[in-house]
Amino acid sequence: MGVNVKLDGRDYVILPRVEFDRLAGLAKVAELPTLPDAGADGNYPAVDYARASLARNIIRKRVEAGLTQRELAKRAGIRHETLCRLESGKHTPSVATITRIERALQPGKHKRNGR
Repeated sequence: MGVNVKLDGRDYVILPRVEFDRLAGLAKVAELPTLPDAGADGNYPAVDYARASLARNIIRKRVEAGLTQRELAKRAGIRHETLCRLESGKHTPSVATITRIERALQPGKHKRNGR
């Protein structure tokens, strides 16, 4: 799949762009927002947990679909900045925004500008 190359005493691997992009996407999944810790009573803060959980699901599905944030935002008809905030796990999306993202992630079923 890849080709090993040695330059200036250092080892490199040359990969097809598709494989590099796939591996880069997997690395992004490894950087998912962390879920909050449970409190002393063993309960999790509901809003923070929901935000992080939604963010993680959006990121996983976006990467599986092979989409960048910009591409997904365009398909969903939302601003790129909005998607960035949602994927950080620090903001709560509206039901309408989640619906647009969900539709945009369905293969072959998205419409231009999310409409």
